[in-house]
Parts: sequence; structure tokens; C-alpha cells
Amino acid sequence: MTGLRMAAPLDALARGATPWRVGVLLALFAAAPVLLAMTAGRLADRWGFHRPVHIAGGLCCAGLLLAAVSAAFQGWPAGALLAAGAVAAGAGANIGLIAVQRTGGLTARDPVERVRVFSWLGIAPSLANVIGPVTVGLLIDAAGFGVAYAALLVLPLASLLAARAVPVAAAPGRARDGGSAPLGELFALPGMKRLLAVNWLLSMCWDVHSFAVPILGHERGFSATTIGLVLGSFTLSVTGVRVLIPLLARHLQPARVVAGAMLGTALIFAVYPLVTQPWLMGACAVALGVTLGCVQPMLMTVLHHLTPEDRHGQALAFRSMTINGSSTVMPLLFGAAGAAIGAASMFWIVGALVGSGAWLARRLRA
Repeated sequence: MTGLRMAAPLDALARGATPWRVGVLLALFAAAPVLLAMTAGRLADRWGFHRPVHIAGGLCCAGLLLAAVSAAFQGWPAGALLAAGAVAAGAGANIGLIAVQRTGGLTARDPVERVRVFSWLGIAPSLANVIGPVTVGLLIDAAGFGVAYAALLVLPLASLLAARAVPVAAAPGRARDGGSAPLGELFALPGMKRLLAVNWLLSMCWDVHSFAVPILGHERGFSATTIGLVLGSFTLSVTGVRVLIPLLARHLQPARVVAGAMLGTALIFAVYPLVTQPWLMGACAVALGVTLGCVQPMLMTVLHHLTPEDRHGQALAFRSMTINGSSTVMPLLFGAAGAAIGAASMFWIVGALVGSGAWLARRLRA
């Protein structure tokens, strides 16, 4: 999905698409998970791991095939095929991710092991954001878009092959109703609204960093390579901290870690716009990777604790909706705000919001 998400906009631009159409194409990758998140959660609650993962692999394969076929067309048929591919790949990746996360949480035997499991699972998206775009970029330069899309088919097929090694567990009996219980009951669980609010604040930090760093770098006259290295150092830092967390899991209390991470993020956001040297921006990106990278395993652990076993999939879907909804809407708001008040002010406003929200994270412990 990340490879296709990088390649499809480049393909559309090469065909003469307007920036607005490219923006719509990118939004489709996140819009599909928002619309289908609860369906994905119910699938996982009802059927467990294997059936949702098979559906996810099928959708990702379909999305890549549609994109590959688009290389043979020009004009609106190519655009329509790319758009359909974006919807299929975005939906498939989200369905698979929810099933994997749900199964991982249920496999853990205690809260400490659960933190370790979610840290291991959190490494995968970080690596995917590097491997997918780099791989497809090399393939595009070597053989063109059609070959790149077709070659990416190896990845979902490899996922389906790897899934065969996961033990088949009985589908949870209490969820055989397909998740027909009112979603309001899930939202009303003690601590759930607090957790989702914290999750949204931290997701907004990821979005503003991805959006504003290229703008700051451009304002300071940095090259594209330098800006890419700053963003890459953030990704590597996220991956590194998620490798370390399993070693420290026994000594970590999720609510305290999340509250500390929110305060640390607010401090980094206060400093980030003031630095003017590339290496200092890189240092801020590394520090931000530590604070934001440690949050996901902790929030997933708390979410698992708050939710009844037969509704873990729907709870994960709620979380997915907040993340993908933020990724769909916030860049539009950031674009309007950036034009009005500048990128630096966005850092400070979001930093103030996430810092003031740290008290919500401390209350998660209660």
C-alpha cells in the first residue's frame, strides 16, 4: 500500500493530472479505511485472523492489478483504475492491520508481553514506509510504472503465504452476531473517549510534522535531499524506539509513558520552528521519533485492557478511524492554516494542544 501510495501520484502527474486530482487520489487511500473500519473490526471479531487477512490480501492484489492495468490506458480510464486501486489497497491494508493487531493483543499472556507484542507489530509500518516507496521508486526508474505495480504484487502474496504459519484459532463465539451490539456501548466504556482523544492529538502531531517540515525546509533553502533526510531520521528513530521498548517493557507504565511523551512532544514542537540548521532539525526529528514512536504500543495496550475480548476488533477500528480521519482532514486544515499563519505557528498551536492534553493521558491510569 505504501509503495502504491507513493507511485500513483507520480503516475498521475506524469499523465498530466492537476494537483487537485492528485490530492483526491491520495485522500482515497485514507478515506477507504475510514469508511470501512467498522466493517474490518466486525470481521476480525467474528472470524478471527485468517479470513480477514485473506480478504485483505485479495484487496491489495486487486488494487495493484488495477494499477498495473492502468498503464495500458490513457485519459480518464487510467485515472479511474488508479483511483479504484487506491481504494482497494487502502481498504485491504487496513483490514489486514486490524486483524493482525487484534490477534497479537489476544496472543499476549499479560500486560508486559502485550506491550512487547504491540512494539514488535509497530516496527512493521515504520519499515513499510521505507521499503515500499524505495522499492517502487527503483522499479519505476528501471522499468516503468506498469512493471513496478506488477512487481509489488509479491508483497501481499508473501503476506498470504506467511499467514499460513499463524495457528488457526476458533472464531470467538460471542462475536458470532457480527458485532450487532450498538457502537455507542463501546464508545461509552470507561476511559474510551479519553483514549480516543489522546490518540487523535498524537495522530495530529504526526500529520503536522509530515506537512510542515517540507515547508520549513523550503523556507530555509534546504535541498530536497536534506528535507528527505530529516524526515527519514524521524522514521528511523520511531523504528529504533520500538525495537528497544520490548527490552524495557517490564519497567514501563503505559499511562505515564504516554503523558510524558505528550509533554515531550509539546517541548520539541516549541523548539522545532526556531532551529535553522539542517542537523538541528534532524536532531529534533530524532527526538520527536522517540516521543511519538513509544506511544503506539502503550495506547494499544490500554485499548486492549479497556475493551471486552469479543469487541477488540471494533475498538481497533475506532482507533483506525481517528488516525485515518485525521490523515484525510488535517492536511486540508493545515494547508489553509499554513497560508494564513505560517508553518511555525502550526507547530506551536499543535504543541500547545498536545501538551495541554497530557492530563487526559495521566487519567488513563485510573
